[in-house]
Amino acid sequence: MVVKYGGHAMENEELKDSFAQDVVLLKYVGMHPVIVHGGGPQIDAALKAQGVATRFVRGMRVTDAATMDVVEQVLVGKINKEIVALLNRHGGRAVGLSGKDGELVVARKRPGADDLGLVGEVVGVNPRVIDALEGFIPAIAPTAAGADGQTYNINADVVAGKIAEALRAEKLILLTDVEGVRARDGTLLDTLTADTAVELIADGTIAEGMIPKVECCVEALRGGVKQAHVIDGRVRHALLLEVLTSRGVGTELVPATRRPRRRLSRA
Repeated sequence: MVVKYGGHAMENEELKDSFAQDVVLLKYVGMHPVIVHGGGPQIDAALKAQGVATRFVRGMRVTDAATMDVVEQVLVGKINKEIVALLNRHGGRAVGLSGKDGELVVARKRPGADDLGLVGEVVGVNPRVIDALEGFIPAIAPTAAGADGQTYNINADVVAGKIAEALRAEKLILLTDVEGVRARDGTLLDTLTADTAVELIADGTIAEGMIPKVECCVEALRGGVKQAHVIDGRVRHALLLEVLTSRGVGTELVPATRRPRRRLSRA
């Protein structure tokens, strides 16, 4: 199970505690949670404090060398260690990593018409690094090096999805600040197949910031992950509710070849 940890769940103290409790419990009952974390708001605050200008293109941060230094300081040196301490405080045994450690993630500069600087994409994942940490809870910062040794900043959702594929994970879970994926009429979609999700992106039902999250889930499913979930991280114990109950707290995505399970109404 790979969990992308981000959003409000990383900022609210009660939600941080409930997240850590969920992860540790899942580990104790025989699951193997792997955490990949973001840190956008914390990076923004650090850049502002250090007087480093921030620029975005199409919603993506342009990462020059000065920005990359701050990004790595915040993600690897601060947030990652705070998450490790949080999990350990709640009875887990967590180990902090970035994509650089053991070449867990190998990156290259993200191609495209927009030059985003040191924004990368994943070209390889070494699952043996995580396999070697059996018994521990890996917490992974989404920075990685390329073949040339250059450090890249990578979208945490993408890193989580690629690690889930490499591990052939049962689940990829993205914690967000919304309830899940919604239909055109605003109702929450409990379950989607990968093919239906693609259709909903094409017809504009899934839009804006939800598009890359759903695309990440679809790619992971097509790469061998059994289930993907977009869940509301603002709900206490959201992980346990989604994994261990039929009601859940978000949207479940399943492969096109598999019939979606029936889930209880939230009414």
